[in-house]
Amino acid sequence: MKLDIATRYQIMLEIMNAVVAKTSDQEFFNALAYEIKKHLPCDRLSINIYEEEGQSLRYFTIADGINPEGISSLDRRPLQKGSIAKMAIESKKPIIIEDLKSYKGLFSIGQMVKAGLTSTMAFPLIIRDTVLGTLHFSFRSTPAHLSALTELLTEISKQVAIAVDNLLAYNRLKNEKQNLEKEKHYLLEVADQYKSENFYSVSSEMKGVLELATRVADIDAAVFITGETGTGKDFLARTIPQLSSRSEHMFVKVNCPAIPETLFESELFGHAKGAFTGADSQRIGRFEMADKGTIFLDEVGELPAGLQAKLLQVLQERRFERVGDTRSIEVDFRIIAATNRDPEQSIQLGKLRKDLYYRLNIIRIHIPPLRERKDDIPFLVEQITNNVSQSLNQPPPYYSQQILDQLESYHWPGNVRELKNFVKRMIILYPDRQITANHIENMTMPSEEAPNADTTGKLTTLGDAERKHIIQALKQCRGVVGGGNGAARLLNIPRSTLQYRMKKHGITVNKLGSL
Repeated sequence: MKLDIATRYQIMLEIMNAVVAKTSDQEFFNALAYEIKKHLPCDRLSINIYEEEGQSLRYFTIADGINPEGISSLDRRPLQKGSIAKMAIESKKPIIIEDLKSYKGLFSIGQMVKAGLTSTMAFPLIIRDTVLGTLHFSFRSTPAHLSALTELLTEISKQVAIAVDNLLAYNRLKNEKQNLEKEKHYLLEVADQYKSENFYSVSSEMKGVLELATRVADIDAAVFITGETGTGKDFLARTIPQLSSRSEHMFVKVNCPAIPETLFESELFGHAKGAFTGADSQRIGRFEMADKGTIFLDEVGELPAGLQAKLLQVLQERRFERVGDTRSIEVDFRIIAATNRDPEQSIQLGKLRKDLYYRLNIIRIHIPPLRERKDDIPFLVEQITNNVSQSLNQPPPYYSQQILDQLESYHWPGNVRELKNFVKRMIILYPDRQITANHIENMTMPSEEAPNADTTGKLTTLGDAERKHIIQALKQCRGVVGGGNGAARLLNIPRSTLQYRMKKHGITVNKLGSL
C-alpha cells in the first residue's frame, strides 16, 4: 500500500467527510469503521472513552469486527483491566505491538490472541492536552509498511479526537436540553397548580387573604407571610408571582433551615471555579437564578444571626459577589418570606434581626389556622377528595354531615397539610365507602387539646404541638423518616426539614417508644 502525502491526505479527507455530519455515537463509529476498512486491512476497530475521575474505561460503542470473549462488554471497567489502553493513556503516545503473543499473560491481550489477533495499534485521543480515550486497530496479520501506517493512523487519531470531543459535547448539551425541557414542563405543571382558583376556601378569613394577595401581587414590594405550619404559606407564596408581571420568570424557593450554615453563601450567591475544594466549576446561586423573578425564603426566622446579616445586605443593595469572586453581580428580584413563628416574639428572643424584619415586613399577610376558619373544612374535604381520588385513580369515599361536623370540631394542629394527608389516607383505605366515626377516630389526635382551648391548665405552645405531631407521625410510620412510607411524606414536608425539626425538638427514632 502506497502511503505518500497525497494518499494520506485523500484517505483522511474521505474519512472526515464521511463522519463529520454524524450526530449519534453509533452512526459516527459505523461510518468511521466503513471508511477505514476501505483503505486498511483492519480486523478489529474500537474506541475507548477514558474517565479520569473514576480511573475507568468504557467503549464508545460496540467494537467493529472481531470481538474477543471477556473484553467486549459495554460496561465500565477499571483502567487496570485495559492493558493496552492504559499504556497509551499514561504515555500519551501510540502503542504498537507487532506480536501480541509476547504479552498474552495480560488478560485482555490473551483474549485477543485466543480470538486470532496477532498485532494491535493503540493511539491516544488527545484534546488540549487532555486524554479523551484511545483508538484501537487490531489485525490477524501484521500489516506491511508499519512505520508509514503508524504515521497515517496518528494523523487520523488526531482528527477522530476532535470529532469524538465534539460528539461528547453535543450529547452532553442534548441531555442537558432534554433535562431542562423536562424540568420546564414540570415547573409549568407545578405553576399551574399554584393559581388563586386552586386556593380552596369559602371562609371570609381566607377571602380576605386572597384579596390582599391579589391586590399586592403586582406591587414590587417585599411580602412577609406568617402562619402556623401547614396553613398554606408555600401555596400563597407561589400564587402571588403567578398574578404579577414576573409570572414568566423563575420562582426560586429557599428552604432556609435545610441549608447548612457552611454552604449558605454558596447556595444563595453561587461560587467561582476553584473558590474552595470541590468547586470544579462555576455555580449560579439562588438569587442569580431569581433575576427578573421571585425568590421565596421559607422559614427565614430559622437562619442564624450571622447569615441573616449577610441576607440583609443583599436585600438592601440588590447585588452580591459569588464566593471566591470579586465581581459584583446586580440582580432584580421580588422577595417573599415566610415564618411559622410570631415575628415579634422571635425578635424579642433574639432569633430574628429587627432590621431584617423591617426589610421583609413591608406587606404582611397572615394565614389563619384551620381551626379559626372551620367553614373551609367541609369544602376542603370535598375538593381534596375529588382531586386526590382522580390522581390515585381510586373511587372517592363518602362523608355524612355528622362526620363533617366531627371533622370541624377537631382542632387540626397540622392545619391544611394534616387535612390533606387525612383525606388521602381515607381514599387509600376506604375507597367508595361511607366514612364512619370508627374510621376517623384513629386518624386524628383527639387526646390533644386545641392550642386555643379554654383550659385551666398550662397552654400548650406551638413548639410542643409541633413536637407531638412529629412524634405521632413517626410512630404511625414505624420510625421511618424518608421514602414513600416515611413520616416526611405523611407530613408533606421535605425529609431535610423533618430531620432539622426532629433535631430541634430532641426527637430520635430509637427512643420513640419512650416519648
